[in-house]
Amino acid sequence: MANIRTYEIEIDGQKLPVKEYRERRRGARFSFGKDFILFRMPILLTPSQIDECQEWFRTTLAKRLRQQPELIENYKIKSYRSGDILKVGERKYLLEIENTQNKSHSARLNNGIISLKLANEKSEMGLQKSIKTLLSRVVSKDFKPYITRRVLELNELYFKKSIKSVNLKYNQSNWGSCSSKGNINLSSRLLFAPNDVIDYVIIHELSHLIEMNHSPRFWKLVSDAMPNYKEKEDWLKENRMVCDF
Repeated sequence: MANIRTYEIEIDGQKLPVKEYRERRRGARFSFGKDFILFRMPILLTPSQIDECQEWFRTTLAKRLRQQPELIENYKIKSYRSGDILKVGERKYLLEIENTQNKSHSARLNNGIISLKLANEKSEMGLQKSIKTLLSRVVSKDFKPYITRRVLELNELYFKKSIKSVNLKYNQSNWGSCSSKGNINLSSRLLFAPNDVIDYVIIHELSHLIEMNHSPRFWKLVSDAMPNYKEKEDWLKENRMVCDF
């Protein structure tokens, strides 16, 4: 069984999240995971060998990131402080952040002010991730009436299919999904995109109510509703890193 620990490593002034595995293997290697840089090293090493392995990791990682600086964008965590303004689409929120002795975090929105009450966190990285989760939850709730209305409008205009529910939730793996039961799920990250791009993702998912695949018939449904949909796809590909809390 592997020994696992998580920590932060600083490369050129940027703190990055690392998940280190010590396991039965011959050599060391690293890869870029969704949330962490994954560093794997042999479990049966002397202290001096561990130091050498970790120095190799730091040096090789730094070299790789200087060659491909775009890789670092996946692991940058926005840092929020009390008094910051969060802009999501055309809406702005004032953040009020309070550190408490509570056992869990909480958040509420009132008159454009998001009040966050934070429990103790062991690391700055963990704290900022918790803040991101809270902000996503609160902002999604604020936007849900608008997004639901827009889904129903586009459905009535182009598809006229039965919709069971519309949901906004934080998702990094896709921009949206549609179930065979008529549940439309959209990533809260989409709220940072222009309205016409949001419309494209909604139309994409609504088309799945008719074609649960990506066949030519599916893409014709999308194209009939939004002839320039490829421009919206290109926008998402080029700007996915700025669409996040």
